[in-house]
Amino acid sequence: MDTQGIDQMLSLLRASTAQATGRVSEAQGGEEKGVDFAQVLQNSISQVNQTQQKAETMAANFAAGDSTANLHEVMISLQKANISFQEMVQVRNKLVTAYHDVMNMSV
Repeated sequence: MDTQGIDQMLSLLRASTAQATGRVSEAQGGEEKGVDFAQVLQNSISQVNQTQQKAETMAANFAAGDSTANLHEVMISLQKANISFQEMVQVRNKLVTAYHDVMNMSV
C-alpha cells in the first residue's frame, strides 16, 4: 500500500493547522510574525482547487483507458477532493455565521 500520499496529506494538514493557529514552524526559526488570515484562506482554497483538479485529471485518464491509471489511486484521490471540498464548505459556513453574529452586535 502506498502511504506516501497519506503522509503528504497529513503533513499538509498539520502545516495548515500550525499556520491557522499562528504557531511558527520549526523551519521558520525563532522570529514570530502575525498570521495573515486572507493569505491562509487563499492558500487553503488553492490547495482544495489543486486537489480537485488532480482528482479530475486522474479520473479522466482512467476513463480514457490510460494503462498507468490505478483505480484505487483514482478513488482515493476523488475521496480526498470530496473531503477537502466539504471541509472548505464548513469553513465558509462558520465564516458566514461569524459575520452574521458580528453584524447583529449592538455597538
